[in-house]
Amino acid sequence: MEEAPLYDEADGPEGGRAFWLTCSDGVRVRMGWWPAETARGTILFFPGRTEYVEKYGRAARAYVAGGWNFAAMDWRGQGLADRALPDPATGHVNQFDDYQRDVDAMVEAVAALEGGPLPRVLIGHSMGGCIGLRAAGRLDLAAVAFSAPMWGIKFHPAVKPAAWVLSALSRPLGMGARYAPGTVPETYALAAQFADNMLTRDEEMWLYMRAQLTAHPELALGGPSLHWLNRALVEMRALLRAPAPDLPCLTYLGGNERIVDPEAVRLRISTWPGAELVEPEGAEHEILMETPEVRNDFISRTLAFFDAQIA
Repeated sequence: MEEAPLYDEADGPEGGRAFWLTCSDGVRVRMGWWPAETARGTILFFPGRTEYVEKYGRAARAYVAGGWNFAAMDWRGQGLADRALPDPATGHVNQFDDYQRDVDAMVEAVAALEGGPLPRVLIGHSMGGCIGLRAAGRLDLAAVAFSAPMWGIKFHPAVKPAAWVLSALSRPLGMGARYAPGTVPETYALAAQFADNMLTRDEEMWLYMRAQLTAHPELALGGPSLHWLNRALVEMRALLRAPAPDLPCLTYLGGNERIVDPEAVRLRISTWPGAELVEPEGAEHEILMETPEVRNDFISRTLAFFDAQIA
């Protein structure tokens, strides 16, 4: 592994490092690594679409203090990882399964850094929840937790059929790299105002995200491509039709979720034996960027949940 940049704006715990990882198809991605002094296990943190390692530096601080190593990814096509299109602002992937190549590179790197085999758990946020649900069926994990997992995208009912048709036709018509309708090249956290934003009710965390992107605009990502949208729709449908992994599961979903489809999350949890769903009243999409009460509850509940699975 080769050392990669890890920007100070992460505000993570001491000892943090980042590494370039080369996936099986030659794509270069980036992993952040924050080790605990005496680790009980390792958290594989799967960020959402548009996100990057530094965004979860403060979360890493809390989990490391709780006795867990914390590893987070820049998925292909975002953060400092290789991007697939000439327009780097477009969120794009050739096939959704390609993200599993990133997962494999991450797991291999973590194994080299842990200093010995440790129990592993997974936290997936938004798109990372979609990638994580697929990965949970094949990785050796003690438990999984999700934050607003992308097991469906929230569309107006009249728009959803059009999204399927348009995205499916986009690549045959040579339009697969175009932005999905209603999305723009600018990243949401810089383009939107704090008032009535769909990510968080906490202005301090809103400014934390904006400061990172202002200092390092190369981390930013705009809307998804039509082809990404199609591959995501196909993957989410397949995951909802498949049996739930045989793993303990804790999931949080904001009470005012406006990005992923809440009904898809509730449906998946209803068919997952023993899984628990928590819906904090009024919370927006970014549970780990939400008010202190919400994010601290998520962190403390997941720590207790993980600790119980390895006791």
